[in-house]
Amino acid sequence: MKFNYRVIAYLGFAGTLFLGCSTGKILSTPIENIDSAPLKVTELTEAEAKHWGHLDLVKDTIPGMSVDKAYDEIIKNKKGKKVIVAVIDSGIDIDHEDLRNVIWTNEDEIPNNGIDDDKNGYIDDVHGWNFLGDGYDEQLEYVRLVASGDTSNPRYDEAIALQKEEYDTYMGAKTRYEQILNVIKNADELLAAHLGKKDYSIEEVKAIKTEDESLNQAIQIAQNINANGGTFEEASAEISGQLESFNERLNYNLNPDFSGRTTNDDINDLSDIGYGNGNVKPVKKSESHGTHVAGIIAAERNNGLGANGVANNVEIMSIRAVPNGDEYDKDVALAIRYAVDNGAKVINGSFGKSFSPHADWVRDAIKYASDNDVVFVHAAGNSSENIDVEPNFPDDNVDFVEVSNSYIRVGSLTSKYGSKIVSGFSNYGKQNVDVFAPGSAIYSTFPENDYKSISGTSMASPAVAGVVALVRSYYPKLTAAQVKQVILESGLPLTTKVVVGGDASNVKPFLDLSKTGKIVNAYNALIMASKL
Repeated sequence: MKFNYRVIAYLGFAGTLFLGCSTGKILSTPIENIDSAPLKVTELTEAEAKHWGHLDLVKDTIPGMSVDKAYDEIIKNKKGKKVIVAVIDSGIDIDHEDLRNVIWTNEDEIPNNGIDDDKNGYIDDVHGWNFLGDGYDEQLEYVRLVASGDTSNPRYDEAIALQKEEYDTYMGAKTRYEQILNVIKNADELLAAHLGKKDYSIEEVKAIKTEDESLNQAIQIAQNINANGGTFEEASAEISGQLESFNERLNYNLNPDFSGRTTNDDINDLSDIGYGNGNVKPVKKSESHGTHVAGIIAAERNNGLGANGVANNVEIMSIRAVPNGDEYDKDVALAIRYAVDNGAKVINGSFGKSFSPHADWVRDAIKYASDNDVVFVHAAGNSSENIDVEPNFPDDNVDFVEVSNSYIRVGSLTSKYGSKIVSGFSNYGKQNVDVFAPGSAIYSTFPENDYKSISGTSMASPAVAGVVALVRSYYPKLTAAQVKQVILESGLPLTTKVVVGGDASNVKPFLDLSKTGKIVNAYNALIMASKL
């Protein structure tokens, strides 16, 4: 678990009380010059911050995917083929102003008639399928193992120890954050009482002259919050949000006595199907992950609204299978097969876990996608681990022997070209990660016509899925295996050393962090695709 260091910065010393088709060249810059590209020394502008993943390393000195360059110089006004991209995730706000025109519709299904019109086994699946039913909050997979009491499972003791360790960690964090929130509220009340009003300014706080120790501490806290761009109200809201997250972790994810499953199916029987429903929307506003991922891929481009997706000629098939907790292997396996059987040519999977009781079911589904000419793009995970060593599911291989030729696993980049280019949270692996792509502070759609920037390999994966969709749209004769080859081989190679896991003492060659040692580049991918 990683603490919110902005919260610590808010408090300053007080925090220590509680916290210890083109004929152009394939590379947009020659290989030998990649590592000597100039470093960007200024902060990103607001426009750059909202769009950096689409920018160009050479032109902008920002390690984006050269998406804008691809549109300006290659795609231009060309008409590609419509590509269906399945997003297996939490619910998607299909009514969002930037998504509603790019949502897949099952034309063979009559909405809300209670009949499986197209005989695909799913009733009223107009825009996809919801394998979670009315549920959302869930346990983590190893907590399910603890709850099962299955002592014969070879990882049972590991799960017991992990659940206790994580529960104690989050309980401790909850206590500390509650104390911090109390300090902030007391400081605010003290200053308000001294100044005789609640809507005081920072200038009025700075003008206070006092020998009262408590009041001086309140002044220091107010100044620290202001120095970090916040107010007491904003700081309280941010800490309260963290506490809400901790409570969800403790009450649902790490609670062996909690059961969130509402669909009345047997999670250990893959043949028990037909559960769930056709409502693919979020059940509450905080269920935002799927909406954000969908926007990265396909938010309607150049419509004057908040975000531009990577791909311009796609339809998003929404498959709700990822809860607030760990996804069920059964749901994921069936979701992949649903996507393939209903016309998706690209699948994005921004989810993952370290325990997987039915990993073979999901692996078989990944192979099914490959066998049916579908590219599956998967997030590498956010635990700063080497997943050649540490378990990470789903996977497309057993002991590094792959069952699929169209599975792409993606690590995350920051906007800072240089030694800090790898996101501190990103997993990596010379054999089990294929490429890296933008994943830190990515601006995209949020439910109810909102937009926010969030981080994760969950954001890097759909960026790559968007590039895959571009290639499949403009070069539809290429097979899924060829498209994977294009994505991997056309990236920009880096040979520089980088900080791994956010630990300045852990420095490795970027080449050792993935199979290719490359960052995905849309411009290069389209050029290479044109030559196959």
